[in-house]
Order: sequence, then C-alpha cells, then structure tokens
Amino acid sequence: MTLAAIGVTLVSAVPATASEDTAAGTVPWSVAFGTTSAAGTRWTEPRSTGYSEDLVLSGKLTNTGAGCYSLWAQYWHDFSGTPAAKQVEICGPGTVDVNVRHRYDYMTSGEITICKGTTNTAECGPWVDVTWWPVGKS
Repeated sequence: MTLAAIGVTLVSAVPATASEDTAAGTVPWSVAFGTTSAAGTRWTEPRSTGYSEDLVLSGKLTNTGAGCYSLWAQYWHDFSGTPAAKQVEICGPGTVDVNVRHRYDYMTSGEITICKGTTNTAECGPWVDVTWWPVGKS
C-alpha cells in the first residue's frame, strides 16, 4: 500500500464531527496471548483543550494461569511512532481493570498487545489495531 493510499484511508475513515462520533457509540476490542486475554470497548471523547480528542479503551485483563503478563500500547502521530508503553500488568490468576487514554486526531493510529512478563515486549502476541473507524460500526 502506498503512503498516499494510507493517508486517504485515514482521512476518509474519521468521523466528520465529534457529535457523530459520540452518537456512534463504542467499538469492541480484544487481544490475547498465553494464558491472558483482554477485552472491552473503545471510543473517543472531546478534550477540554485543543481540537483533538482522547481515544479511550476500557475493559478487563484476565490471566487464568501462573506468571506475569502485561498489556502494551503503541501509537503513531503523522507517521511518527512513540515507544511501546506498558498500560497494565497482572501476575497469577485474576482480573484487573484496563483504562487507557491517549490523544487522538485524524493522523493517529495505535495498536495493543499482551506480552509475557512486565518489563518489555520481547515475547508478545500479535499487535491489534485499536484505531480503525468509524467508531460504533464493527
């Protein structure tokens, strides 16, 4: 896919206004690796300053086995990436809340994954896109 095609896809997939986005509702997301899975919904919210919005992911991270796992996110703004950042971790069986918030505008793309351990992304499941739109239409 060419760079021009990517730009067209990003621009054409963004809701025209924040009210359209709010009216659309939420979109489910999920990711899994090893004995751990995470799932929930995502949406955008207007920010109190500036023209951009916040991308919000809410849900649960569940581990059914031993060991530690962590949920990581990575974002790109205008084709410039940020380092992967740990969002939440769990050690042993149980469930923890996932509440991720990141600045979002029409040139933002992002992915999440679950990795074994809590310190790096050396052993992870597949990265899953969490910025495909329109929101509310799966």
